Amino acid sequence: PVSQMYSAAETMNPAAHNAAADKNTGSRSRKRKDRDLRKGKPNGSSKKRFQPNTNNEVVAEVNLNKGGDSNGGSGSIVVTDSYLSDSRFDKCSVSPLSLKGIKDAGYEKMTLVQEATLPAILKGKDVLAKAKTGTGKTVAFLLPSIEVVVKSLPIDRGQKRTPILVLVICPTRELACQAAAEATKLLKYHPTIGTQVVIGGTNLSSEQKHMQANPCQILVATPGRLIDHIENTAGFASRLMGVKALVLDEADHLLDMGFRKDIEKIIAAVPKQRQTLMFSATVPDSVHQVCNIALKKDFEFISTVQEGTEETHSKVHQMHLVAPLDKHFSLLYVILKEHIADDVDYKVLVFCTTAMVTRLVSDLLGRLNLNVREIHSRKPQSYRTRISDEFRRSKGLILVTSDVSARGVDYPDVTLVVQVGLPTDKQQYIHRLGRTGRKGKEGQGILLLAPWEEFFLDSTKDLPIGKAPVPSVDPDTKKKVERAISNVEMENKEKAYQAWLGYYNSNKKVGKDKKKLVELANEFSRCMGLDTPPAISNLILRKMGLRNVPGLRSK
Repeated sequence: PVSQMYSAAETMNPAAHNAAADKNTGSRSRKRKDRDLRKGKPNGSSKKRFQPNTNNEVVAEVNLNKGGDSNGGSGSIVVTDSYLSDSRFDKCSVSPLSLKGIKDAGYEKMTLVQEATLPAILKGKDVLAKAKTGTGKTVAFLLPSIEVVVKSLPIDRGQKRTPILVLVICPTRELACQAAAEATKLLKYHPTIGTQVVIGGTNLSSEQKHMQANPCQILVATPGRLIDHIENTAGFASRLMGVKALVLDEADHLLDMGFRKDIEKIIAAVPKQRQTLMFSATVPDSVHQVCNIALKKDFEFISTVQEGTEETHSKVHQMHLVAPLDKHFSLLYVILKEHIADDVDYKVLVFCTTAMVTRLVSDLLGRLNLNVREIHSRKPQSYRTRISDEFRRSKGLILVTSDVSARGVDYPDVTLVVQVGLPTDKQQYIHRLGRTGRKGKEGQGILLLAPWEEFFLDSTKDLPIGKAPVPSVDPDTKKKVERAISNVEMENKEKAYQAWLGYYNSNKKVGKDKKKLVELANEFSRCMGLDTPPAISNLILRKMGLRNVPGLRSK
């Protein structure tokens, strides 16, 4: 069954599951990437270090935090401000209609990221920009992209199958939809310019018909679905030969998710004579390698973060709690109730380890009468879009989520981010935390760990994560939570158990001792009110390397 296939995919490799969901909804499965991710391959590595400060590159360093060093070296720009610059969009060399769209969208002054990157981009330069999420980078690449279209040949209003002039690649469906929505706002006074989005999780033929019937000069896409259109949509490859600007958004995340080969195919499918923009929160070796094939040799490297400050927003108050696993559900409930009591306009993100654990926690919190929504890779794209939009607009709401919401997605005014369980790594912790404290606003982050997960804090010693006292849970609250978990659907518990086991099995430290791992998984099972752990198919146990481990039940 399809549900069993998804469950197995998440169990074997939960960290890559969101990427796999996009790939597998198309006409073909890209299993090789899943194999590479399971083996820990970073999509190519090189000992050659990237040296941005060469004759062919310009380095602009912009400090996004108050109190930064204002004495930059030769050739560097160091700005000391928190978020907005003093530069106005109406001083920017863009078309009057674009300026009207910018004004109607509520933008007057540029962010520091926009101020640093727009001059070079508007000159037609290839750019690699190191920029944190939540600092205005989407407008930084969309506004010049619109100008690329405006300056192209006059557009026939009645022409449907227009050449695609701008191609934007995003790592997740949510980011793609968000970028397309932003483009639509900016195009308010450009009625002949069309924007479309193609993403996994939607019907391929519907997208084909829509692109045939409507203008599409700007296309926003996830990599897997774009490859599907290149290979299966008549005339699509020829339309891509009109591309004048290629944007790779969240480039590091694209590569983390295993899209290296797809990116290479996409680069090969567009003209060599084009402008290419890459935006990335970090610049690891894998990003350097893509620069070599995507960017012109005289590209400009613009860093809008200073070393040591890019990982977390200075205004986020970070705390961690260490408590036995059997107390986590009760503690999460107490943390949320206390936050709701403190802030009438609360807006909370709760991150869980896997999609199925997300479903379990959402079910539990809903039964505890909290105003909760869930979003994860198992939900259809139409549902995810609707819930994402609702959370973006709302206050007084809790969104329980897997890592489809960890990077880039702009949810304004998030007051608290809670991470339940072990993050896959430091970067995942950082990007989840980045959903709060955005655009200069204060936020709060809480990391809830079991004692055997505390080793994670060794990797975050350079981050200001304080240790919080464990809140007390009164007997009535404990009983209330236990009653609620007993009423959670059995199917949700079974799938959460299997996904939990798979997730921690993939962790090098926790998964090293298989016998101990199973003991911990069965402790999680008891936390869900189960006397006996759920049975797992022999096929899945074999793929996880857990056959015949004492304590597991097979079927």
